[in-house]
Amino acid sequence: MIETRIVPRARDLGGGFQVRRALPDAARRSVGPFVFFDQMGPAELAPGGGLDVRPHPHIGLATVTYLFEGEIEHRDSLGTVQPIRPGQVNWMTAGRGIVHSERTPAALRAAGSRLFGIQTWIALPPEMEEAEPSFSHHANLPLLEDSGVSLTLILGDLLGLSSPVPIHSPTFYADVGLEAMRRFMVPARHEERGLFVVEGALEVGDATVAAGELVVLATGVEAPVHAKTPSRFMLFGGAPPEGPRYIWWNFVSSRKERIEQAAADWQQGRFTPVPGETEFIPLPGQGPVLADYP
Repeated sequence: MIETRIVPRARDLGGGFQVRRALPDAARRSVGPFVFFDQMGPAELAPGGGLDVRPHPHIGLATVTYLFEGEIEHRDSLGTVQPIRPGQVNWMTAGRGIVHSERTPAALRAAGSRLFGIQTWIALPPEMEEAEPSFSHHANLPLLEDSGVSLTLILGDLLGLSSPVPIHSPTFYADVGLEAMRRFMVPARHEERGLFVVEGALEVGDATVAAGELVVLATGVEAPVHAKTPSRFMLFGGAPPEGPRYIWWNFVSSRKERIEQAAADWQQGRFTPVPGETEFIPLPGQGPVLADYP
């Protein structure tokens, strides 16, 4: 049932805020169009503090932010100001270039708060890589609840549900909860499928998968998932990108020279800034080197 197994290491970004980066990995660069998969937290944000991801650029991808706990305020160079809360989704299509910041809202900083969620990047098809950037927020996602199984559909279609988020290629993404001893059958219809355990423990076929682990399921077969304890997992995938995708820093492209250009544009201040923001994340090092590309 399992083609690849990834156990990401937790990285501390400071102040006790940890992420687990499951993709990209040496064992697997992508699953369907998903080229980046980060679990954020769970983290306690101290009173007076909070998450502060300063303005930074993206090209050639769509970002998906989905929370289990807490709240993040998104601001971008289109002028968007949008808080996101649990069970909602922020979908940002970078296209030819966008800049955004992500911060804990001012109203939550005084008393402190918790933050727990998933951020993913989806590679855009070649014809969308230089599209105009856009942003959409979706507060009402399709929900299926039945006999100890709950499924919130974030992207695409699954089990008769269809998400309102405007995807650009065959993609699916779901948040699935199982009560103890319940079973879920992952359909075979999607070309590539990944499963990331958020909480609890699962039996996938004859293998046990613990919280924080990602498995890529074998192609073309249904996969039985059994919960040993109350569990939650993310199910995602779809059709892989057409041709190779190169990733450096916050940039994704089918062309290495496009990433070089984006790096130079950021260094020279040619990206449109986020209105009202003066901080920014500087380009790492001296810019991309061809050997750095995966």
